[in-house]
Amino acid sequence: MDAIESNIQAFMDAIESNIQALNFIAILVFIMGIIMVFKGVKVVPQTQVFLIERFGKYRHTLNAGLNWIIPFLDRVSNKVDILERQLPQQSISVITKDNVEIVLITIVFLRVIDASKAIYRIQDMSSAVDNAATSLARSMGGELVLDDIQTSRQIINDRIKENLSKAAEIWGVEITRTEIVVVFDEETRAAQRTLLNAEREKRARIASAEGEKRSKELIADADLYAAKQKAEGIRAIAEAESYQTEIIAKAIADMGEPAIRFEILKRQVEGLSQIASSGNTNTLIIPSEITGILGSWKTITEGIGLKEEKAS
Repeated sequence: MDAIESNIQAFMDAIESNIQALNFIAILVFIMGIIMVFKGVKVVPQTQVFLIERFGKYRHTLNAGLNWIIPFLDRVSNKVDILERQLPQQSISVITKDNVEIVLITIVFLRVIDASKAIYRIQDMSSAVDNAATSLARSMGGELVLDDIQTSRQIINDRIKENLSKAAEIWGVEITRTEIVVVFDEETRAAQRTLLNAEREKRARIASAEGEKRSKELIADADLYAAKQKAEGIRAIAEAESYQTEIIAKAIADMGEPAIRFEILKRQVEGLSQIASSGNTNTLIIPSEITGILGSWKTITEGIGLKEEKAS
């Protein structure tokens, strides 16, 4: 009996030992599961991407959201910001084509579109872009005169952006915008002020000369218009007199001497009327023959009327 009891007790002890071992294994598996989840699950923010390496070699890129990697085999090597950002301003001393020394300040905006190229193809991407922008700005500034740089900054910005984009494309970087700011020293500013004042004075003289020229043109046009109107008036008077002469000639041809005497008397009466209406005339002496002339007026008029009735 004692042997049986000892065997049972040994069996129970073995079972208890196995249960403890299983509990330990279960706890170990649970802990390992937690570690695997912690190591394998990666939450990527919207503003970043994660680069994954396996045994030191680039594997793939994790985009924004919940991602899974193989724990202990894969690791996050780099976290790259993909937001657009501005590089530090760079001041560049440039000598223009007309030998004026100026300072150009370059401002570059960029964003990473291929994080693997930005990390694995170049050691310091920001410095490389800065150096490329500096070289391009200095080269373009030396090809232009100062006035062209001041008036064509947008064209320069576009050209720098275009050339810089080509250089930065192999680094996985997109150049979104470039800006060029021109800075002068005090001596150059004084020269610019002098040139600006001279240009303003030149423009004022040109404007004054153009105004005087325009004034003379308007006066000449007015004189020409007045001459034309005067000529038109003379022409109208001449046509009226010609028509009157034509009518008188026709009347003389039709009625003979009475018409001639009528026209002579009419001219004499008109002459006396003009003399009488003159403001310089205080005394008017009428010849004795004028009475006979006025007496004959009715007779001549009646004679002309009778001939007109006969003619009709």
